[in-house]
Amino acid sequence: MECEIPRVNSNIDEQKKYFEECKTIAVVGCSPDDTKASNHVAEYLRDAGYNMIPIYPKEDTILGQKVYRSLAEIDVPVDMVVVFRKPAALGPIADAVIARGDVKVYWTQLGLVNNEAAEKVKTAGISVVQNYCAMVEHKAIFGTD
Repeated sequence: MECEIPRVNSNIDEQKKYFEECKTIAVVGCSPDDTKASNHVAEYLRDAGYNMIPIYPKEDTILGQKVYRSLAEIDVPVDMVVVFRKPAALGPIADAVIARGDVKVYWTQLGLVNNEAAEKVKTAGISVVQNYCAMVEHKAIFGTD
């Protein structure tokens, strides 16, 4: 798959609103390896006060949180899904986000764009952020370190 430029995206004011309104954030592809970006971002979101739920195919806990294998397994409402997976995996993840029925924001990390998946999610009434780091944007918006 060649690189895509996001056709579907949110601006900084919308991102601020998402962070203010969302309480529970599932991190798809949250690595237990503390040298990985997904681990740093998940830890930051948890420490910023969000109920961070890691999704990973292995491990029982990451960053002290129970690990789920999929979005479908999570038994509490999820407001935002932050994705750390390759663009080719974003289609099935978008389908899982839509199937939940409670996700308000679908956020793909820096470097991750799949316009087809994003358009599908947006059509389902879910806000989309592509190709932005949730941690970097949160810090920029709220002035945290």
